[in-house]
Amino acid sequence: MAIFLVYMDFSTIALHSELKRGLAEADFISAMPVQEQVIANAFSGRDLYVQSQTGTGKTLAYLIVIMQRLISEPALTGRKALIMVPTRELAVQVEDEAKILGRYLPFKTGAFYGGVGYGAQQQTLRDDAQILIGTPGRVLDLNASGYMNLMNIAFLVLDEADRMFDMGFYPDLRKLVKVVPPADHRQTMLFSATLNTYVKNLAYEYTKAPVEIEIEPEHITVNEIEQILYHVPASNKMRLLLGILRREDPESAIIFCNTKRYTEVVARRLRENGIKCEFISGDLPQHKRLSIIDNLKAGKLRFLVATDVAARGLDVEGLALVVNYDLPVEAENYVHRIGRTARAGKTGKAVTFASEQDVYELADIEKYIEKKIPAQVASEDLYGEIERERQITQPRQFTQPRQSQTRQFTQPRQSAQARRSAQSQDNIKQHSPRKEEPRQQRPQAKPPQQQKVKPQHGAGAEEVSVLGLPLEERVAYYKNKYSDKRPAESVARRNTGETEGGKGAARKHGRRQIEAAIDTPARGASAPSAGVLELRQEKRGNGRPRRRHGRGTAKTSEISKPKIQIPASETPQKGFLSRVLGIFTKKK
Repeated sequence: MAIFLVYMDFSTIALHSELKRGLAEADFISAMPVQEQVIANAFSGRDLYVQSQTGTGKTLAYLIVIMQRLISEPALTGRKALIMVPTRELAVQVEDEAKILGRYLPFKTGAFYGGVGYGAQQQTLRDDAQILIGTPGRVLDLNASGYMNLMNIAFLVLDEADRMFDMGFYPDLRKLVKVVPPADHRQTMLFSATLNTYVKNLAYEYTKAPVEIEIEPEHITVNEIEQILYHVPASNKMRLLLGILRREDPESAIIFCNTKRYTEVVARRLRENGIKCEFISGDLPQHKRLSIIDNLKAGKLRFLVATDVAARGLDVEGLALVVNYDLPVEAENYVHRIGRTARAGKTGKAVTFASEQDVYELADIEKYIEKKIPAQVASEDLYGEIERERQITQPRQFTQPRQSQTRQFTQPRQSAQARRSAQSQDNIKQHSPRKEEPRQQRPQAKPPQQQKVKPQHGAGAEEVSVLGLPLEERVAYYKNKYSDKRPAESVARRNTGETEGGKGAARKHGRRQIEAAIDTPARGASAPSAGVLELRQEKRGNGRPRRRHGRGTAKTSEISKPKIQIPASETPQKGFLSRVLGIFTKKK
């Protein structure tokens, strides 16, 4: 149902005396239409679904209902209220307003939002705060960790519900509704500036026979704001902004940009030209954002550059000017942006820039507000002079991480014509007949360093180079040195495993021969050979030779360690007692 605008004083409403005292000290005298309708329907405990434009006093309306019912109804003693908002700034603002309104009431208020530590918020819950204001993510975290008990909630308020859906909080809200008391054990009030499917579904699914209150937005905000639109080239937007700020000289102003990057760029360029300002965006630390907003509200800061994070709920008393440096992508955000001025029945001015980059959004905005924005082409006398021409293109912090000093820089980017030329050359090379190129010879690996082994025990001064010999000569050398005296047939059968023990016996017998060659020199040999010394040096603790792969040699055991055959007649034989005591006996 549509509600007509009727103003009334708070003094005529039956409120608690201490609550009236807080209203009077905060200079709240006359009730706005939405406040009157909410108070009239909510005191009976009915659920509400309120559609009202931003800046119409919704926050004060539901705070009055909550505080009045908690202080005056004994059945609600000890019960709590949960107020959900989409942004941290709005949570802090609602907390401040609740503290001002209930300064003489025995209620403790707390705000719960991300971007800050949990310690102070957990302490507020331990102090038994009754009015809880928070963002969905942090509230769900505190509830899951056991610090926030939501089963004793008597009031559930969803403020700026459409904005929460736009920011992706719809799944979180559905989870939240499941951990609070059911609809018949709580009072639910849902506030939204616009109607959409998500808001309607949530209202009818989680409320009980709600009273619908609708305030037409065009009668509240838009008609009380002087709007003007300038068609300006994108390259001249900064000059036009400087000219407007210097000509209008407002007490305070907010300049809205579409991206976080340009909020910092615009703010830095304004400071370069002598205009002191700050910027806020979602990437700015929370304590910094709160400090900037407090300075703006206190009058210590005149100009603020912001994204749409400040387009909802930010209440700056007496804000004189709003500048849309970029046209918003969403038509609804245009109304929320200019709604920062002309709040609570006051007047204000909104200036919008439409360049060749974003003018296509203008039709949707004018269709949404059902009004043509007065437009004109920016003349030369409106432009200001840029005192410093330095172009600032990269933000200093919070938006892009600083590049490492050890970064490897690539080649300069080619022009489009150069890239097309290079691509055509690649196509020609790809489809042309391929020429056979001579295959490059692989460089020969260096031969391993020759190891010279000097015969010992007076065997002579001749030096034998073993590792430097080719494979065939090394094999021949070992065969000559350790030739088998038995017939070749038995040796062949033994090496191939055609004996009684099979292949395993052959491998075992060959291993014993190698161990014997390492531990005991062959009979008749004056000194150990180079191969024996090499094997002795590389012998492992388990008696197996270690494999080495020299540079430039193949990694196979046949090449690195050729087989060594030791005559059985010269191999010491072990008896049972010898094997036990480790004593070798010579074959008789």
